[in-house]
Amino acid sequence: MNLEQMKKVNRDDFIKNNKNFIYTTTYKVCKKNLHWENDDELSIALIAFNKACDTYDDNKGNFFSYASVLIKNSLIDFFKKSKDTPYLIFDSNNDEEKNNHYIDYKVSLNQYEIDCENKNRGEEIMLFTQQLKKYKLDFHSLVKSSPSHIDTRNNLLNLALICSKNEDILTYIKTKKLLPITQIALITNNRKKYIEKWRRYILTLVILLSSNDFPYIKSYLNIKVGDNYE
Repeated sequence: MNLEQMKKVNRDDFIKNNKNFIYTTTYKVCKKNLHWENDDELSIALIAFNKACDTYDDNKGNFFSYASVLIKNSLIDFFKKSKDTPYLIFDSNNDEEKNNHYIDYKVSLNQYEIDCENKNRGEEIMLFTQQLKKYKLDFHSLVKSSPSHIDTRNNLLNLALICSKNEDILTYIKTKKLLPITQIALITNNRKKYIEKWRRYILTLVILLSSNDFPYIKSYLNIKVGDNYE
C-alpha cells in the first residue's frame, strides 16, 4: 500500500479494519490480555498507528512493518515513563502455570531494546564502512595497523580528538582525503614520522570523532586525556 492509496481510504475505517493488527502488535510487547475500554497500552498503540498513517511513505518499506516499529517504540517510551512496575503473565488455564510464568515487563523491554540496538549498531557499522571507503580505508587494514600498546592508543586517540576539533584540519581531510601531517605535527608537538606511521589509524579516528553519525562505535572508545592535551 502506497501513501496515495492510503489517503483514499477513510482513516477511521482504515484504523477500525486494522484493530486486530494493532492489538496483536501491542500484545507481543505487553504479553498480557488487553481491553480496548480500560488499557492505556492500546490507546498508545492507536495513537502510534495513526501517526504511522500520517508519516508513512513508500521509502519506509512495508506500511505494517513501519507501523509495528512505531507502536513498539511508543509503548517502550510509555513504560519508561510509568512509575509503576506491573508484572505480566502468559495466558494459561492452569493456575499453577500462571504463577510460574510471571515476568517483569522490563525483561521483555530490555530484550527488545537490545535487539534494536544490535540492528542500529549493524547499520551504523555499514555506514562507517562506506565512509571509510571514500578515504581508501577499511576495518580489516585498520585492525592490522592498530597499536598494541595502551599508551600509544591513548595518545593517538587524543591526537585524533584535537584534529577532530580543528576546522582547518577537517577541511583539508574532507577535501584531500588525506592527513595534513606537517600541520598536525606542529599543533600536537609530535614528530612527523610518528604521525606518518599511524596516519591510517589517526585518519580513521578523526573521521569517527568528527561525526555525529556513529554513537555506538564511539561508545567503545575510552579516551584517556593526558596532561599535554587538556
